Amino acid sequence: MLIDGYDTLLLDLDGVVYLGRHAVPHAAESLERARGKGVRLAYVTNNASRTPAAIAGHLRELGVPAGAADVVTSAQAAARLIAERVPPGSNVLVVGGTGLRQAVRDWGLRPVTTAFDAPVAVVQGIAPGLSYGLLSEGALAVRQGAWFVASNGDSTMPTGRGEQPGNGAMVRVIAAATGVEPVYAGKPDPPLHRESMIRTEARRPLVVGDRLDTDIEGAVNAGVDSLLVLTGVATPIDALTAGPRHRPTYVAEDMSALLQPYPEVRDGVCEGWRARWDDGVLRLEGDGSRADGLRAACDAAWTAAGEGRAEEDAVKPVLERLGQGHDGSR
Repeated sequence: MLIDGYDTLLLDLDGVVYLGRHAVPHAAESLERARGKGVRLAYVTNNASRTPAAIAGHLRELGVPAGAADVVTSAQAAARLIAERVPPGSNVLVVGGTGLRQAVRDWGLRPVTTAFDAPVAVVQGIAPGLSYGLLSEGALAVRQGAWFVASNGDSTMPTGRGEQPGNGAMVRVIAAATGVEPVYAGKPDPPLHRESMIRTEARRPLVVGDRLDTDIEGAVNAGVDSLLVLTGVATPIDALTAGPRHRPTYVAEDMSALLQPYPEVRDGVCEGWRARWDDGVLRLEGDGSRADGLRAACDAAWTAAGEGRAEEDAVKPVLERLGQGHDGSR
């Protein structure tokens, strides 16, 4: 099975385990079986709005095995980052929700909501109903010299209604108002991966994610293997045109692939498929599963692109052969 040889799954949440209030198909049963084989499950999320206990409760409602100790958030990584730099008990202005405030408090820091409290740091994470007033206080504090830390830089986040603005979009308010760029704690930057490794004591982790620019790049930055699942943000065209820092070790439709043998992919050949370049266009020949066809095509596209990226027009025939639209939709 694909999970053989890995002791820990570092799992993204949005777009991987759930979309909004609903579980991603095959996620719960796949994770239950993986845990039954002795693999540690760690839910690693850039979303800093909720507490680990609340996230674990949501997961259990969906039939996903989880406790609060299994959840690692960018809020926790951001709080550790600040706590390692400032004295205990320092004021930290929290531009975010309950999860971020609790993480700050858990590290012995004092969460505040106004620049009048002279905070040593401002930490920002996405939260429903994030107000202009709180963003303004954050901007005032950063202008006064507070260290600016962001839980993550995701420009969007997947929901049951589609992609909505993420923390990376909201961070631009304070950054634009102050001219100060934040330090990011979440994926793909190292702090969240470091937090995950400390908490899980993983020796051979596998990162599972749906975003190339956070999950997969974070795995590449950390030098660990990754699985891209096509249940969230990334589409087949994204995978085919990925640059070196965004190329996963494995590609699958969903997490059921964890409990299946992963086929050998070599020289653009995977199971019944063969991908080849024909006058600057990538062609896919053969028959079999869509996933195996995409794996063959990715191998050929990445090999030809080397340190660059394949052009979209050059790989679009692959999507047509797999019965998908030019954007990767089915």
